[in-house]
Amino acid sequence: MELRDIEIFLALAEELHFGRTAERLHVTPSRVSQAIKKQERRIGAALFDRSSRHVELTPIGRRLFEDLQPMYLGMREGIDRATRAARGKTQVLRIGMINANHEDLRPLLDAFEARRPTCDLNIRYVGFNDPFGPVRTGAVDVQVAWLPVREADLTVGPVVYIEPVVLAVGVGHRLAARASVSYEDLADEVVMGGARPDYWREALVPRHTPTGRPIPVGPVANNSAEMLPLLSNGEAVSPAHAHAARYFPRPDVAYVPIRDAPPAQWALIWRTSAQSELIQDLVRTARHLGAITSPELEADAPRP
Repeated sequence: MELRDIEIFLALAEELHFGRTAERLHVTPSRVSQAIKKQERRIGAALFDRSSRHVELTPIGRRLFEDLQPMYLGMREGIDRATRAARGKTQVLRIGMINANHEDLRPLLDAFEARRPTCDLNIRYVGFNDPFGPVRTGAVDVQVAWLPVREADLTVGPVVYIEPVVLAVGVGHRLAARASVSYEDLADEVVMGGARPDYWREALVPRHTPTGRPIPVGPVANNSAEMLPLLSNGEAVSPAHAHAARYFPRPDVAYVPIRDAPPAQWALIWRTSAQSELIQDLVRTARHLGAITSPELEADAPRP
């Protein structure tokens, strides 16, 4: 079995979605399908039960995933260690990010690397359907998450980024051409679900308007890629963070400021029992640097 085919199998076993797997690995869905069929012919049994709406591992597929994943991760870690050593890097700090705007945090990342030149920073994507899972399992060491975070086993560190909140809508939507909207407008719309836990989601997408009217919740999206088609076809709208307009510009999606939404604050969080000297150094760097304000907030700031 070729290494790329193993990567495709493992990714599909995690995503259980051919489109997301193709996007994650930067291949076509047909390439994913061909690789899985090739592996199933080689093994002589189905690895996935699949239909147009559902993908699930078979018992044989589950066993293969459990056998292959530890060996694959060990191989990748060995290659990564050798690569870091060749570049003079002896340590690694994995930073989980729900948002895709790590370049907005470049001042913090660069300041930390100047402080710890032998440490390699790895950015890892975290879905908002399980925002605290990777930091709990150790898949990431520290995470950037929007506040509030009220989890007994997690420590909340300094705020590192502040930005406005906008409403993402299809360009044909009735709210798309407005200069701004209010949370009150959402009582007449269907908003997207998916983020968990509830209190964390409601900091961005409240259940009720300021006057107490319920805000209907519709289709579920687990990441930004799943959100965009639902927005563009008008199936739902979604409050989002302002950086989305810069990182996910599309001709079929508009981003409208929500005038009564407080600025979103993103902070470092980590598992309390797993705090390390590297995490402490990142926290010291963040506190010394102060919170970074987004270009959108800078543009709205009053001029002296």
